[in-house]
Amino acid sequence: MRSSIVMATAALALAFATTVSARDAGTAQSDESAVQKATVNFYQAINAMFQGDIEPMQNVWSHADDITYMGPDGTVNVGWNKVLGNLQNQAMMKLGGEIRHEQIMVTIGQDLATMECHEIGENIINGKPTQISLRVTNVFRKENGEWKLIGHQTDKLPFMQRLRRGGDRNVKPPAG
Repeated sequence: MRSSIVMATAALALAFATTVSARDAGTAQSDESAVQKATVNFYQAINAMFQGDIEPMQNVWSHADDITYMGPDGTVNVGWNKVLGNLQNQAMMKLGGEIRHEQIMVTIGQDLATMECHEIGENIINGKPTQISLRVTNVFRKENGEWKLIGHQTDKLPFMQRLRRGGDRNVKPPAG
C-alpha cells in the first residue's frame, strides 16, 4: 500500500512538472516571437524616421523615465522626453536610406529581453549613399503585455556627431 501511495505521488508530481514545463515552454516561445516582432517593428520605425516620420518610433518605445538612448551621434539620453527629442531631431534630418539588422543573439527573461546585432545599411549624406555598419544592443521590457524598447546603444558615427554639433560645410543631410 505504501509503495502504491509513493508511486501515485511520484506520478502526480511528474504530471504536474510536465504541465508546468510545457506551459513555461509555450510562454517562452510566445515571448520569443513577441520580442522578434518588437525588433522588426523597431527597425521599420527607424526606416520611417529616416524619411521624417516619427510616429512609429513613438509606438515602439516605452515612455518611462528610466529608458536610455545612446545613438550614433554620441549623446546619452535618459527618460522618454529626452529620447523623443533626439529622435525628433533625427526625423527632421530626413537622412533617407535604410537600415536592417543582422541578429546575433537574443536573451529573454520574464520581463526583460536583450538583442545584440549589427545594423547594416545606408543613409544619404551630401546626396551620396553612406554605408552604415554599427554594433548595437537593444533592451526591451514587457509593459502591459507588450515588449517596448527601453534601451538602444550603438557605435558612434562621425557624420552624425558633426551633424549634432551643428554640422560642417562638408556634411549636410538631404534637402527635403
